Amino acid sequence: MLKYIRFADTVSAWFGKAFGWLIILMTLGMSYEVFVRYLLNSPTPWSLDISFIMYGTLFMMGGAYTLSRGGHVRGDFLYRLWRERTQAIVDLTLYILFFFPGILALIFSGWKYASRSWSYTEVSVNSPAGIPIYQFKTVIVAAGLLLLIQGIAQVFRCIICIKEGKWPPMASDVEETETLLMKQASEGK
Repeated sequence: MLKYIRFADTVSAWFGKAFGWLIILMTLGMSYEVFVRYLLNSPTPWSLDISFIMYGTLFMMGGAYTLSRGGHVRGDFLYRLWRERTQAIVDLTLYILFFFPGILALIFSGWKYASRSWSYTEVSVNSPAGIPIYQFKTVIVAAGLLLLIQGIAQVFRCIICIKEGKWPPMASDVEETETLLMKQASEGK
């Protein structure tokens, strides 16, 4: 189980960090648009669509990475008061009842949605540029598959915690601000 967890975390981190570079492209693209729109009075017809596509891709492809690092929103005000074994039981139950059905629906619906879009090489109707968007619709399926892979790893984490009474360690390349502040306060900085 630990090997699979490491594998899933590595795959999620690779995709999350690779697609994180879209932030730079989005910044450059929007800066260019602001420059040509307001200083040269020559707006582009494609800028809005491209920014939506990049933001959507970044958001969707970063989901598994965020899950692998425990970064999704939850009711921590109650959750963190529970014993770790109780947390794992609740998490496992929620993964089985809600996460996996939702992710499978995302994959299968996304597949139909993307294949239909590819069949007629769909373009955006929101701009006169006619930006192709069928490739972007494939991101829905890819993001769902990454979340499925990471979700299985999360279930394995729950099983390990239920057996051992302690969560297996997570990769920690990012930390919540609250956690950092609590560490600083405890160290007396």
